[in-house]
Amino acid sequence: MSEHNQMKLFRSEKVPTAVLKNTIPAMIAMLMVLIYNIADTFFIGQTHNDLQVAAISICTPVFLLFLATGTVFGVGGVSVISRALGEGRTEYAKKVSSFCMWTGVCVGVVMSGLFWGFMDQVLKLIGASNDIWNYVKSYLMIVTICGPLVIIATCYSNVILAEGQPNTAMMGMLLGNLANVILDPVLILWFGWEIKGAAIATVIGNAIAAGYYFFYLQKRTSILSINPRDFTAKEDVCKNVLIIGVPAALAGLLMSASQILLNGRMILYGDMAVAGIGVAGKVTMMTGMVCIGLGQGVQPIIGYCVGAKNWTRFKKVLSFSLCFALSLSVTLTGICYFFAEQIVRAFLTDTAAFGFGLRFARILMTTSFLFGVYFVLVNTLQAMGAATQSLIVNLSRQGLLFIPLLFIMEMSFGMSGLVWTQPVVAVLSLLLEITLFFFIYRKMSVKSSPEAKKR
Repeated sequence: MSEHNQMKLFRSEKVPTAVLKNTIPAMIAMLMVLIYNIADTFFIGQTHNDLQVAAISICTPVFLLFLATGTVFGVGGVSVISRALGEGRTEYAKKVSSFCMWTGVCVGVVMSGLFWGFMDQVLKLIGASNDIWNYVKSYLMIVTICGPLVIIATCYSNVILAEGQPNTAMMGMLLGNLANVILDPVLILWFGWEIKGAAIATVIGNAIAAGYYFFYLQKRTSILSINPRDFTAKEDVCKNVLIIGVPAALAGLLMSASQILLNGRMILYGDMAVAGIGVAGKVTMMTGMVCIGLGQGVQPIIGYCVGAKNWTRFKKVLSFSLCFALSLSVTLTGICYFFAEQIVRAFLTDTAAFGFGLRFARILMTTSFLFGVYFVLVNTLQAMGAATQSLIVNLSRQGLLFIPLLFIMEMSFGMSGLVWTQPVVAVLSLLLEITLFFFIYRKMSVKSSPEAKKR
C-alpha cells in the first residue's frame, strides 16, 4: 500500500468510516488479549485447584510490568509518529520506530534478568502465600523469559496503527493470542503440566506475535523502520517518545503496584478471596480490554489531526468516538452483568471463591460502563502530546487516588471497601480527565488559530 493511501484514512476518509476502520481491528486485537487472559484462568480452573487460580491472579502484576514497558514505546511511539506523519516528516517517523524496537529489546532483556536473579524477593513483594508459593514461582520463572517479546508485541501492536495499518496491527496480536488459547488446553490439561503449561503457552504466543511484527517491518511497503541504521536517541527522539510513553506506562505500572497492594490486603481474608477478586477483574476486563482497543485505534487519527492542525476534523473524530465508546461500554457492561453468575462459575468451583467472585464482579461493574469514555479521552491527551495532563491522569487513577482511598475504604467498610475503591476512583479520575482535556484543548486550538498566528 502506498504512503498516500495509508494516510488517506487519517486525512480525508469520512469520520465514522475512518474511526471504525482503525478501531475495529484494534478492538478485535484487544479482544484476543482478553480471550488469552480468560483462557489461562479458565483452563487452570478446569484442574479444580483454585489455589492455582489464585496463583495466576498473584502473577498478574509482574506481567503488567512488561506490558507497561511495551506501552512506553508503543503509546509514546504512536503519538510521535502520527504527529510526525501529519507534519510530513516521514524520515523522522522511521527513526522513532527503530528507536522503539531496539530500546524495547534491551530494556526487556535487563528486566527478565533482574526477575530471574531476584525471584524469591519478587514473590515476597507480590504477596505469594506459602500455599501458592511454588505455583507462582514455577509460572513466573517461565513467563519472565518472554519479557522482550511481550514488550515488542505490545509496542508494535500500537506503533503500526500510526501508519494506517490497523489490520496488520490486529493480525500480530490475533496470531499470538490464538496460539496461546489453542495451546492452553493441550499443555495444561492434556499434557498435565497445569500452571507450567499456561506459562509455556504464554511464551510461545508472544514469540509468534513479536515475530510477525518483526517480519512485517522488514517489508518495503511499511513507512516505518526497524533498521539499526535508523536508530537514534538524538533529535529529541528519546525525549519525545518517553515524555508521552512514560505517563501512559505509569498507568500500567501503578496498576501493577495497586494490584499487589490490593492482593496484599485481600490475602488477609483468605486465598479464596484473592481468587475471587482475580476472577472479578476478568469479568470487568471484558469491557475494559475492548475499550482500550477503541482508544488505541482512535489515537493515531487524533494525532494526525493535531499534527496537521485540522481542529475541525479533530472535533468530529472525537465526538463520534465518544458517542461510540459510551454506547459500546454500556452494552458490554449490561451483557456482563446479566451473565455474571455463569461467567464466574466457569472459573471457580470452590463455593467460597465463587461467592467472592460474583459479589466482587457486581461491585466492579457499577462503573465499567464509563470505560469507553475514559480510554478515548486518555488516548486523546496522549495523541495531543499533553505530557503533563497524561501524567496527572495516570498518576491519579491507580496511584494518588487509588492507594490512599484503598486504606480509607478498608478501614470504613472492611473487605467490601477494598473492592468499592476501584469504582469510586473511576468516577473521580474521569471527572479530572474531562477537566484537563478541556484545558489543553482550548490552549492548543487557540494557539494554532489564524488569529493567533497573525499576532
